[in-house]
Amino acid sequence: MSIFPTKILLATDGSEDAEMAATTAINLANNTHSELHILSVGGGYPAYDVRVPEVAEDLRRQAQDILDDQVEKIERAGGEVAQAHLRLAEGHPGFEHHPSDDIVRLAEEIAAGLIVVGSRGLGGIRRALMGSVSDSVVRHAHCPVMVVRGEPVSLPTKILVATDRSREAKLATSTAADLARSTGSDLHVGSVFPASAYAHHYYEDHFPEAAERLRREAREERQEMLDEQVDRVQEAGGDVAQTHIRTGETADEIVTLAEEMGAGLIVMGSKGLGGIRRTLMGSVSAAVVAHAHCPVMVVRPEKERSVEHDEDFLT
Repeated sequence: MSIFPTKILLATDGSEDAEMAATTAINLANNTHSELHILSVGGGYPAYDVRVPEVAEDLRRQAQDILDDQVEKIERAGGEVAQAHLRLAEGHPGFEHHPSDDIVRLAEEIAAGLIVVGSRGLGGIRRALMGSVSDSVVRHAHCPVMVVRGEPVSLPTKILVATDRSREAKLATSTAADLARSTGSDLHVGSVFPASAYAHHYYEDHFPEAAERLRREAREERQEMLDEQVDRVQEAGGDVAQTHIRTGETADEIVTLAEEMGAGLIVMGSKGLGGIRRTLMGSVSAAVVAHAHCPVMVVRPEKERSVEHDEDFLT
C-alpha cells in the first residue's frame, strides 16, 4: 500500500540542519504531491519561566519569527505550506520540556505520514531541535521519520534500503520502494551479516573448511532473503536497481555502502531480528543516523510505535 501522497511534517528551529531538512521536505512534498506542514517549537524551559508573561511572550515571539522566516523561505524555494504550527514548550518546575513531545503529538493530531527533522539544532536559548530531540522523535513517532544531515535529499536519487527478514525491515523495504516509485529514484537493497556470528575464531583456526562452509551458507541464506525482498517489490509494481550483501559490523557496513554507491537516502527499520540472526536493531539504526553522510529514514510498525509512545508519556 502506498504512503504517498501524504502529510509531511517539517519540524524546524532555523538552524543549518533545519534548513537542509526544509529543502528535503520541499523536494519530497513536490515530488510526491504531498501536503507540507511546518512546526516551530519555542521555549524548552521550566514551567515557572513561561508563567512569567514577559518571558512567555518573548519565547513565543522568537518561535513565531523562526516559523514565519521558514515559511517565507519555503515559498521562495517553490514549496507550498499547507499549514504552519506554533508550540510553546512548557516543562515541569525544575525540568526542561522536550520539544520532541510536541513534534510527535502534532504529527499524530494531523495524521502525518512522515516527519522530517534536522539531526541537530541551535544551542543556547533558541535551541529546539538537537540530537536528543531527533533521537526521541525517531523512537516515539507513529510514522516514518527522516533525519537530515550532510546534504538534503535531491530527488530523484539513489535510495539504499537496509533489510533483513524482520517485520520492521520488510516495512522499510515497502516504504522505500514506494518512495522510489513516486520520485523516479533508483532503489538498492542491501543486507549485512556479521561473519563472527557464524564462525568463531576457534573454528577459523582449527576447522577452516567448516568455517568457510558456514560463511557460504550464511551468504546463500542472505541472498535468498534479498531475492524474496526483490520479488515483493516487483509484485508491488516497483523495481530494484541492485542488491548488495556485506559482511562486517552492520552499522559500519550500511554507512560505508551508502557512501560507496553515492546514496542520497538510507531507509531502514528501527530494529530487526533477535538472537544470532539479528542485523537491524535500535542501536544499529541509531548508529546509522549518527554517522551516515546522507539523510536516513527510520520506519517502525504502527502498533509498536503507538505502544512505546503511550508507555513513555505515561511514565
